[in-house]
Amino acid sequence: MYYTYLLRCRDGSLYAGITTDLHRRYREHREGGKKGAKYTRAHPPAGYAAAWRAPDRAAASRLEYRLKKLGHADKEAVIDSWLPGFLALRPEELREAEG
Repeated sequence: MYYTYLLRCRDGSLYAGITTDLHRRYREHREGGKKGAKYTRAHPPAGYAAAWRAPDRAAASRLEYRLKKLGHADKEAVIDSWLPGFLALRPEELREAEG
């Protein structure tokens, strides 16, 4: 199972990524080590803003690419949107993934 996610960073910015394990990936971003993204080392995450289950890695990567091309306002609009072909995770699932 692959996920595409948006992290809300402490400065209000949004970071897009993909993973097979939301809990592990959030921990890597939060700890800020070599396994976390360079962006989230400079902009620590506050929590997940949204996440979607993708049918495969290629689909997850395509969605991540599309999200990274969006401006902040458009990313905010996507958070509560239905995306064809992707299942959005519920807020309680996102809180659980944050540990």
